[in-house]
Amino acid sequence: MTGSYYAPKGGLPGQEQLLTDRAMFTDAYAVIPKGTMRDITTSFLPFWNKTRLWVISRPLSGFSETFSQYIMEVAPGGGSDQPEADAEAEGVLFVVEGRATLEVEGATHVLEPGGYAYLPPASTWSLFNKGSETLRFHWIRKAYQRVEGLDLPDVIVANEQDIAPTEMPGTDGRWATTRFVDPADLRHDMHVTIVTFQPGGVIPFPETHVMEHGLYVLEGKAVYRLNQDWVEVEAGDYMWLRAFCPQACYAGGPGPFRYLLYKDVNRHMPLRLGR
Repeated sequence: MTGSYYAPKGGLPGQEQLLTDRAMFTDAYAVIPKGTMRDITTSFLPFWNKTRLWVISRPLSGFSETFSQYIMEVAPGGGSDQPEADAEAEGVLFVVEGRATLEVEGATHVLEPGGYAYLPPASTWSLFNKGSETLRFHWIRKAYQRVEGLDLPDVIVANEQDIAPTEMPGTDGRWATTRFVDPADLRHDMHVTIVTFQPGGVIPFPETHVMEHGLYVLEGKAVYRLNQDWVEVEAGDYMWLRAFCPQACYAGGPGPFRYLLYKDVNRHMPLRLGR
């Protein structure tokens, strides 16, 4: 069993409080701490009833290039039967609080905390909160990169608690990844996984590779190396890393450090900017 998942609740800090947050925005990375996710920074979407959201990444010059990520908050009775306006967008949903009733391609699924769904482009789907508690979930969207000769991926519905994490070699289980998609399935052009570090677990070298990253901390705290800086992060914080930004990590405890990870994979590098 996993621990709890952090989700923002909004509100505003008191007028007596000073600005002591850790927000950073650089050319190589960004840190959006949980303290910035207040009522005043929420957004709304067409055809989503009783719903607000925090946009924590979006395609933007000098920021995310391949994806957007929302933290959705749906009140009881809310939801949408027209959730996605872009027929070429694929999506991943990950539930952190409440229960989502997802209907996709004629099948109905109930997603509870830890619930995951992969939605291929042009999917027919709807999502509603039919429970009595507020529903909160991540929604990651990407323009799917079609490849001639490869079919579209299938719908995937799962829960991380039913998936055994894959231990990184030589780490004695202190660093592991929960994978919802077979890494050998090249139909997929993005992976959304959960990375778990036990106390004392480390990334012991500066990872520097081509994938763009989005990391939302679900649980715990750590010190994370971003480019040339060591940054303290904790549950509810979000990090964006551009391609080739060096990264490393030390999870000091006292409990596990876990994050929801996005990265783009399995496609040629475009040789013309903007394509």
